[in-house]
Amino acid sequence: MPIIKSAIKRAKQTVVRRERNVATKRALKDAVKAFNATPSAATLSAAQSAIDTAVKKNVLNKNTAGRRKALLAKTAKEAGVKLTATKKAAPKGAPKATTAKTAAPKATAKKPAAKKPAAKK
Repeated sequence: MPIIKSAIKRAKQTVVRRERNVATKRALKDAVKAFNATPSAATLSAAQSAIDTAVKKNVLNKNTAGRRKALLAKTAKEAGVKLTATKKAAPKGAPKATTAKTAAPKATAKKPAAKKPAAKK
């Protein structure tokens, strides 16, 4: 057992992190096993989601995740499973569609004058 105060804290943090990582890995393994047992669109989606979550939490390397997802896709193709098309949400920065009635006329903005280059010393 560590004696130094910072080492004691580090040991506690390590235990908490390990438990969190083990839980993420367990969820990943369960999802992949469920897909392999009964390949379907729902289980494929859950397995891919679990892999993405593990990458997001830095439990799994992104290249490893890509390889595992490719293997899942290959298995799904052999089993004849197809994902249903889902409607993707618009990106956060994308403008929303407006109708002619709600759209306000845009005011023309003046362009600022071109800046002069700085004088050399």
